Formats: sequence, C-alpha cells, structure tokens
Amino acid sequence: MRRAPGELEAEVLAALWAADRPLTAAEVQAGLGGELAATTVVTILTRLMGKGRVERVRTAGERVYRYAATREHAEYAADQMLAFLGSGEDRRAVLARFLGRLSAADRRAMVQMLRRQR
Repeated sequence: MRRAPGELEAEVLAALWAADRPLTAAEVQAGLGGELAATTVVTILTRLMGKGRVERVRTAGERVYRYAATREHAEYAADQMLAFLGSGEDRRAVLARFLGRLSAADRRAMVQMLRRQR
C-alpha cells in the first residue's frame, strides 16, 4: 500500500514526539511497528534533518546516533496551520470557515487566548 506524500515523515515525527528521549533509528523503526526497512527509516530521518525538523545527537561513549524532533508537536502543527492559512486567496474567509467548524469549547478557549494576547 502506497502512503500519501509526507505520511511517513509525519509517522516518524509522531514516534519521536511520543518518546521521552531521543531515539535511535532502530527504536523509531520499532515504534512504527517494525514493518519499514531500517534504510527507509534512516532516509526519512535524514530528510527531516535536512528540513530542520529533526536533530541528530550522539551521547559520549555511544556508537549510534539518536534523533529528536527540533520542535514540539503543537508548535509544528501551528506552523502547518499558518502555512495553510497563507495559501488561501481570502484569509478572512478561511479563518471564518475554520472558526465556524470549531466546537463551542474550542471557540471559548480561542477567545480566552486572544484576550490574553492583548
């Protein structure tokens, strides 16, 4: 089964965000269910490093690299939302439709956050 573009990257990032520490490529592979080839996981991690979304570290005395997301999941999601918002021709219309689809609780939370921003 072929995955959608970016889906593997999203899965790898999700595995890194779920961990409480940087992971080896083998640990990422296991976290994804072990179905992907190790080389595929390393390729995805390398692509994510090139995009600045993942960093690679090596602890003193260890021979393997460990990988960690450079930003928290919420920050990454906010960046994606902002990029998508900027891709529309009518920003206000996109915002209005987005807000119209939020639950009442999410709208209240947004209003509270906007008040704190003032």
